Amino acid sequence: MGLLRALFGRGRPHLELDAGAWSETLALPVFDGLNPDEVQRLEGLARQLIADKTFTGAAGHEVDSATATRIAAFAVLPVLNLGYEWYKGWHEIVVYPAEFIPEREVMDDFGVVHRVRQPLSGEAWAGGPLVLSWDDVTHSGGGEGYNVVIHEFAHKLDMKNGPVDGLPVLHAGIQVAVWAAVFNRAYSDFRRRVDQGEETVIDTYAGESPAEFFAVLTEAFFEMPDVLHEDYPAVYEQMRLYFKQDPLQRLESVNDFSTT
Repeated sequence: MGLLRALFGRGRPHLELDAGAWSETLALPVFDGLNPDEVQRLEGLARQLIADKTFTGAAGHEVDSATATRIAAFAVLPVLNLGYEWYKGWHEIVVYPAEFIPEREVMDDFGVVHRVRQPLSGEAWAGGPLVLSWDDVTHSGGGEGYNVVIHEFAHKLDMKNGPVDGLPVLHAGIQVAVWAAVFNRAYSDFRRRVDQGEETVIDTYAGESPAEFFAVLTEAFFEMPDVLHEDYPAVYEQMRLYFKQDPLQRLESVNDFSTT
């Protein structure tokens, strides 16, 4: 218990949506183009997430209402038109001050087990907590394709039907065969581009696995929809149907307004 208190802190203060942090976060580019009704619904979902999840600071990091508010704002954007029930079934968000380094055992192709220590900015456990680096959270939302919160929550959506494989629970009207064909074709093309040394705007980490491809492209869908639409329009269309949102339309409306 002494070790747990030293790692995670002694108490869990009551957290609620912080008005100042909310306004500051909503001013980030990833939220550009949301109309007043959408902002109101986003706030309701954020309040629900803060009330429903336990926020735990790790390695000396203290989580306050401002921290929880920023995380919640990013987290609920993907489910804005889906509903909070998509985040049910797990209970905790652990926040480290910066990248954390878990120790893992990995078996190589020859059957040899190695202990691996690799720094991470986020991690999602099936049925368990979601882990974030606060430093990486603060660098999310800038409209440049990076959002560790959206990335890890995308993994949680992927986990709702079992294997983490880039195939989440699909709505009626979205065909599994079409989704799989579109994503498999795009994933193969992206791997080819990366293997050939092409400098892609989309993070090359997307090529690690189909699960990471889905998570990274979810970041791109919300953070830089124009890039995703240009590179993989069929993927963009599947994500538009899945998330029931059109960030590209929001981006274009903002750009049109700024030029008038």
